[in-house]
Amino acid sequence: MPIKRAAIIGAGIAGLTAALALARHGMESDIFEQAEALTEVGAGLQISPNASRILDTLGVLDALRSVWLEPEEVQLVSGASLRQIASVPCGNFARQRWGAPYGTAHRATLQKALLEAVAANALCTLHLGRRIDLENRTMVDGIAGRDFDLAIGADGVWSKTRSLVPGAPSPLFSGNIAWRFTIPEASAPAILNRSSVTAFLGRSSHLVCYPIRENAAFNMVAIVSGSSASHDWDATGSKAQRENMLRGFSGWNDAILHMLERQEQASFWPLYEMGAGRWHNGNDAILIGDAAHAMMPFAAQGAAMAIEDAFELAGMVATRPLPEAFDLYEKHRAPRIARLRQRAAFNQFAYHARGPIRMARDLVLSLRPPQSLAADMDWIYGYRAIG
Repeated sequence: MPIKRAAIIGAGIAGLTAALALARHGMESDIFEQAEALTEVGAGLQISPNASRILDTLGVLDALRSVWLEPEEVQLVSGASLRQIASVPCGNFARQRWGAPYGTAHRATLQKALLEAVAANALCTLHLGRRIDLENRTMVDGIAGRDFDLAIGADGVWSKTRSLVPGAPSPLFSGNIAWRFTIPEASAPAILNRSSVTAFLGRSSHLVCYPIRENAAFNMVAIVSGSSASHDWDATGSKAQRENMLRGFSGWNDAILHMLERQEQASFWPLYEMGAGRWHNGNDAILIGDAAHAMMPFAAQGAAMAIEDAFELAGMVATRPLPEAFDLYEKHRAPRIARLRQRAAFNQFAYHARGPIRMARDLVLSLRPPQSLAADMDWIYGYRAIG
């Protein structure tokens, strides 16, 4: 029989999506978030068709359509010469090829849309500033005890829920640092494309930028090698760390360098990924999203995988006993996550290529038409989640 009630730990994208996906099958959930309020962290994100399709099924996409941007294309551009190397069409092309839109938005915009849907659903209850006794599956902090059939750990890289899963993966520092900031569109340099996602590529570094329509700004993510000093999304880097970041972009176009030099309040975000390990305890606790398989952002699929996880897990626990559903979920999701890890690793190698390898990369990509490059993404963007 399907479960009656789930405890979801974490009110991020994974947790809120899980609550809505469970409710779609008639299951109740309580979402626990230790923070007193949900703040705007993480800046922008890309919502690819494999994720937007699920959001549409859950009734969330309409709230995004009026405010997000559907980019015309994803461009790969030389960070030194600003020459376009390759591009993949989006916009109407994405809708036609992959059956769902490709959009960019602020993370807070997606979170707000999910929150509104959760608040409107009688089967979902959100508890801010509250904790749960994971061992006993009961609420604490002054809320009456309540039993749960299932604990879903959607609490990110530094998950507390992993304590319930013997052999769970552990976070590993990747050796990369992401510098996140936004630039008001009105003051942004002319080299930034107002209608597309652009990845500027360089030696051992790259810079991704795209418009966030609802904020009238550009979301910027600069990635370089570095050392880990913080687990926070919004920590401001030290002077030495900023200098290291700027060194990673030496030799780039002057307009980009000047833009980076002015970003004194950029957020310093060490990139962690999960090692190998189990995602569930075989009984009543399971991990989803970054808590289970955080990966490098080189494929722009972190949020999408959290959404897929939540949707597919709900469908499986709705029709099977939990041990059987857990095993099926891990066997079904693990190969896709592994393949995406490989894709992200390949993208990192290609984006940060140097010397002859960089020249070969540029030549090969320039010879491929956009539709051919789009076909390479069919297995990611055309994925139909089971729910």
